[in-house]
Amino acid sequence: MKPLTEQEIRAAFVNCTKGEAKRLNIPRDLAEQPWSDLDYLGWRDPQAPDRAYLVTEIDGRPQAVALRGARRVPGQARASMCSICLTTHDAGVSLMVAPKAGPAGKQGNSVGAYLCTDLDCSLYTRGIKQVRAAMKMNETLTVDEKIARTAANVEAFLAKVID
Repeated sequence: MKPLTEQEIRAAFVNCTKGEAKRLNIPRDLAEQPWSDLDYLGWRDPQAPDRAYLVTEIDGRPQAVALRGARRVPGQARASMCSICLTTHDAGVSLMVAPKAGPAGKQGNSVGAYLCTDLDCSLYTRGIKQVRAAMKMNETLTVDEKIARTAANVEAFLAKVID
């Protein structure tokens, strides 16, 4: 993914108003992000932990969505699989819901997916970040094939939000 500026990210949101995009908290460390290792940039709002954001490039253009994460109930952790990178975590996957773009979103329609709670799918896909060995599934895909799968899953999720 190519490095993005704060202005590019704010302009890329498809499922919130320009005012909402202007007010949301963008990571302050954009220059330090591992852009070449990212299929998307995902982050949680430090001031509102149930809010998360995801921005990626589709057809050379940044596309971003606002997400709401389900609050975790202490003591109810169980192993789950991320629907983007297919990494299995012990209590590290959350249901994230994105309002649909346009009139459907204004009517309250949304799209949900189970995502890595830390939104670091790209790093898990590349083996830069690891889960506990007991949780790791052995796959026969190459890293490049996993990257292609992760990118396709992100694009498919955004397509459901935008459609």
